[in-house]
Amino acid sequence: MADADFVPAAAPAAAPDSAARSPGEQRRRQVMGDVFVDRALALADDFSRPLQAHVNDHAWGSTWLREGLELKQRSLCTVAMLAALGRSQELKGHLRGAVNNGATLRELREVLLHVAPYAGAPAAIEAFRAAKEWMADNGLQFDEQAD
Repeated sequence: MADADFVPAAAPAAAPDSAARSPGEQRRRQVMGDVFVDRALALADDFSRPLQAHVNDHAWGSTWLREGLELKQRSLCTVAMLAALGRSQELKGHLRGAVNNGATLRELREVLLHVAPYAGAPAAIEAFRAAKEWMADNGLQFDEQAD
């Protein structure tokens, strides 16, 4: 790329008001929370903005809006897949989403344990490490006696 082709990043576009949000973005906000989504959208630039639109339309729109699974079930599936794939950063966000959708820390622990025999101990170990970091960052502690 020639220097003449380089264009400095523009300021992030303002988030649309709630009436202008796509159904996918609305579901994303419901699951992940406004702070998370606002940050993701604010950090998008001209290069990455199309990816954010794709995620809103396809992951959160056509997938998360489907019937057949409750949001909690969908979140637990997502946690398992991200853990199996070793996607720790995304896993942390979806742990929050799972709790927002009613999952307990006990259920999350069981899902992460379930990863070990199917995706391997290293994937489960990394997922537990990410979960513990997420819990510490959010002031959460697992209580064996609580449910």
